[in-house]
Amino acid sequence: MPVNELRAITTFVRTAELGSLRRAAVAQGISPQAASQALAQLEQHLGVRLFHRTTRAMALTDEGRHFLEGVRPALGWLQRAMEGVRQAKDEIAGPLRIVGPRSAFRPALWALLDEFCTRHPDVHPEVRLADDIGNWVEDRVDVGFRVGASPAEGVIARRLFPVQTIICAAPAYLRRHGAPQSLDDLAAHRCSAFRHPEGRIVAWSVKVGKDVAAQPVVPALCINDEELEFDALLGGQVISMMTNITVAAHIRAGRLVPLLTRHVASPASLHVYWGSRSAQPARVRAFIGLAIERLADSEDFVLGAKELAAAEAKGREQHVRTKAR
Repeated sequence: MPVNELRAITTFVRTAELGSLRRAAVAQGISPQAASQALAQLEQHLGVRLFHRTTRAMALTDEGRHFLEGVRPALGWLQRAMEGVRQAKDEIAGPLRIVGPRSAFRPALWALLDEFCTRHPDVHPEVRLADDIGNWVEDRVDVGFRVGASPAEGVIARRLFPVQTIICAAPAYLRRHGAPQSLDDLAAHRCSAFRHPEGRIVAWSVKVGKDVAAQPVVPALCINDEELEFDALLGGQVISMMTNITVAAHIRAGRLVPLLTRHVASPASLHVYWGSRSAQPARVRAFIGLAIERLADSEDFVLGAKELAAAEAKGREQHVRTKAR
């Protein structure tokens, strides 16, 4: 039903209930002229007169009474449904569809979800993590996260923080195998590599001078699952390149040692994105607000150059196997 027809039917019902076109106009917040025009258009559309009109009163015709009996219940149901939607829009409750990258994102997302669900237990998140780029509209996404801005049209993207690529190793690896002094030394070490779903081995991203370069490695371990690769890293089997999202907390706790930190690169940034429609439900607005509040330029995940260099120096001093030993 077109909106103008709904307004005309509403004008008709209010006029019948109040006995006056002017009163019906006041009740709807429209002018008497607009109310009269709406009623005239409805009668023209139906091909019948709905009211007998005099200068002092209006009375329903037989056709008007039959029409009122049919539309009044339906109009009431429709108005209740519309009011329910308006109220639901302002409630922080209901489903919340979130998408994000499968690789490297879990530590940042879980802390955010944990806090949000504690604050708003009536919201029911539905999370899909995948490294492929899905269809934002067809997947009915409310909020998304991507390394790099979303390529979808009609989407607002907000940068959160840089994604750093950090070469690191566990203390157990350094005690057994020592540490590389340069990128060239990596060829003599047990390096891990991530195999992309498309089949290619992903080169390490390193900073050389002011540029970001691809550093090929001959993998001693090649894995297509980042969690398993991380287990191998933490277990002391390999040197790996991981993102700051995955390893920041472990570096600060001393469970991992950053290496060759002068080559830490920031090839991309993490973004949050959402639809450009203005009437976002309250649950979506609340989650976007919390994501920006907690993750924008977050010190929890971004490691500064001085902090990285200090962690590397400390780790080398404590754990690297020396020739004297």
